[in-house]
Amino acid sequence: MAKNGDCRQRIPGYVAGVNWQTVVSLVIVALAGAGLLWGRLRRRKFSFARDTHCGCSTAEHAPNTSSIVFHARKGERPQIIVKTK
Repeated sequence: MAKNGDCRQRIPGYVAGVNWQTVVSLVIVALAGAGLLWGRLRRRKFSFARDTHCGCSTAEHAPNTSSIVFHARKGERPQIIVKTK
């Protein structure tokens, strides 16, 4: 019998009582955590368009743009709204 505070006997007993579903779920959680950590720490591939904003116009040089909004609900008449800025 182990003394109080000695966990050498309790851990193997716990591990022996774990079923395969618990092990699989813990492996899935560990892989997901490792994937998220890898995505956070890895270096991103250089993208000329993303990193330099080449080809994108700035707000002050942007031409007047318009947007089209399609609005339709079941049982109602569809609407097409053109907004000019």
